[in-house]
Amino acid sequence: MFVLKWAYMATLDTDDLQKIKQLIEVSLGEVIETTLVTKDDLGHLPTKDEFYSKMDEVMGELKATREEVAVQTHQVADHDDRLEKLENHVGISSN
Repeated sequence: MFVLKWAYMATLDTDDLQKIKQLIEVSLGEVIETTLVTKDDLGHLPTKDEFYSKMDEVMGELKATREEVAVQTHQVADHDDRLEKLENHVGISSN
């Protein structure tokens, strides 16, 4: 049965192989043109030093913001406690 399958299969000659090679080259050329990044494509991006410098600045701002939020959260909690004590003293319900 296996031998019979091979008997009915067509064989490829040199022209067929050349056409297959050309198809692959055209397909690869299209892929290269549409997907590969060149130095010209990267020209608008910052250098590594510029990137890290900006990231240091941004991370410093983030750290300062987080610290400020922590301080303000503590202050709000203190104010809430003071208001609750005053409301209890005066007899006002907070709800």
